[in-house]
Amino acid sequence: MRILILAAVATLATSVPAQAQTPASVDYTSNANWLCLPGARDICAVPLATTDLPASGYAARSTASPAAAPPVDCFYVYPTVSHDPGLNSDLVVSDSEERLAAQNQLARFASVCRPFAPIYRQMTVGAITAVMTGGDVSAAAKIAYGDVSAAWRQFLKSRNAARPFVLIGHSQGSLLLQQLIANEIEGRPVAKRMLLAIIPGYNTLVPQGKLVGGSFKSTPLCSRPAQSGCVLAWSSYREHNPPPEGALFGYASAPGMTVACTNPASPGASSWTKFDSYWTRSGWPSVPGGAISWSSQGPPPTPFLHTSDLVSGRCINDGPRGYLSIRTNVVPGGRRTDRIGGEVGLMGFFLPGWGMHLNDIAEVQGDLIKRIREVSRAGLPR
Repeated sequence: MRILILAAVATLATSVPAQAQTPASVDYTSNANWLCLPGARDICAVPLATTDLPASGYAARSTASPAAAPPVDCFYVYPTVSHDPGLNSDLVVSDSEERLAAQNQLARFASVCRPFAPIYRQMTVGAITAVMTGGDVSAAAKIAYGDVSAAWRQFLKSRNAARPFVLIGHSQGSLLLQQLIANEIEGRPVAKRMLLAIIPGYNTLVPQGKLVGGSFKSTPLCSRPAQSGCVLAWSSYREHNPPPEGALFGYASAPGMTVACTNPASPGASSWTKFDSYWTRSGWPSVPGGAISWSSQGPPPTPFLHTSDLVSGRCINDGPRGYLSIRTNVVPGGRRTDRIGGEVGLMGFFLPGWGMHLNDIAEVQGDLIKRIREVSRAGLPR
């Protein structure tokens, strides 16, 4: 899956020059402009054949399917996947880009919430080059955010029916949801219906030692299990490989700030916690040491794999650094791999300061499903 975040994403939050033209709006009343909708025959409705992978090797198989009537809605914004020409993607989705992102990152959540995923004119992979070479992408940023905010307003008006909701994003999607919370949710009645905002893979800033402030005025980081109305945010790095000074993810350049990290498996915890993970069979082509062989038994029998103890993680905040430290758990004599991917490769090199960006959701997807189930049962704060 070719998922890359927009580098130098801080430029997305800049104002658009006054002379920039207002782009044509997208009609989100049309189902054709949604990647996933509840009850539709789309990528989020495809059953996910999955095999458990304990240390002893391939075990039980299962199939994840959408729930019949979940009490919560999930509004998802996918990360940077488009290789379309120009700085903004078109609205024609690809099986190997937008649909694949939704299948890997959203579809499994349909077991606990109704899935909503707008198609939007995102910042393309080409925008990475533009930013790195000093280009101005602010007009393209306006288009991307304009689409997401328009889809959000139509979701609230005609699709959500005042139900509780969870926001889910990654990378560029997390950035756009961060802006959406700040601009259109905080301080408004709709904020009372937000159970969780799951926004990994982008720097959410908080004052050092605090749970609120910085990126959000009143929305706190989640600090305890079953807490609602809060944010789960993190960027993943391998153990013993913390984000370097000036890293794109996990390092706050603003004085007195740190990058938020909330442990998805145990909000508020700072100790090592085993993660409930869902992996794709193909893994990532860019993996230190070569392609992953998941088990000595041979190739996986299903497209997805589930592990409950392959990786562990803990949040670390050290001055401006804030990140989710990841270790793989080796079982002597086991049949299972002790290697996972996640690094971003470009032209044969791994990009420093990006960490294990590509696995931010996969490594904890089972835990995130548990978090949504918890807050759904607890209901809205009274």
